[in-house]
Amino acid sequence: MELQNKVALITGSTRGIGLAIAQEFLAAGAKVILNGRGDLPAEVAANLSGDFQYVAGDLGTDEGIAQVAHAALAAYGQIDILVNNAGITRDKLLLGMKPADFDAVLAVDLRAPMLLTQLVFKKMLKQRAGVVINLASVVGLHGNAGQANYAAAKAGLVGFTKTLAREGASRGVRANAIAPGMIDSAMTQALSEKIQAQLIAEIPLHRLGQPNEIAHAARFLVENDYVTGQTMVVDGGMTM
Repeated sequence: MELQNKVALITGSTRGIGLAIAQEFLAAGAKVILNGRGDLPAEVAANLSGDFQYVAGDLGTDEGIAQVAHAALAAYGQIDILVNNAGITRDKLLLGMKPADFDAVLAVDLRAPMLLTQLVFKKMLKQRAGVVINLASVVGLHGNAGQANYAAAKAGLVGFTKTLAREGASRGVRANAIAPGMIDSAMTQALSEKIQAQLIAEIPLHRLGQPNEIAHAARFLVENDYVTGQTMVVDGGMTM
């Protein structure tokens, strides 16, 4: 699918990977609907170039999800590309993890993509075209101590993506996932230099990934019409 004049909804797109994907799509000529929980920061809006709109909404509630879906569909009258990027973490070792910690992460990282996709998927099937990209994680492929909730949600997204691909294929709707590794972000920048060095030592390419490198992968998955049901790992070689 060519991005020119296509409409893309990207959740969690006021910073990091989501913002990088929005910028990549705008540069390719797409119309982009950004999303976040609050107002669009002025500094973010000032650095965006192209045709875009902003839809606020809390994806941790069913009401917020419906609000985002309906406002996004009303913005341009259609959605050709859905990128489920929004996510949260509540890291704790399993023995100290409360059910609320588990439920909160699954609500935003797995339940929200399912409900939002459900609302958009019907429109895509009717127009016989569409692309869904789910942001999973290498943690969902090989686990990580202290992230049982996050790993479960991201592993669930991989299975969800494959099912979407099977259900959408006959109507020309494709679904793929991206599993980023360690990406240079606010989360990794908050780690001590010692921890960052330990993480980088485990990456064969010996560096953190950049948000725009995930954005390039997302663009490829939109533009290549013969890729569906796949999980593209972008992790500097961590998972090989």
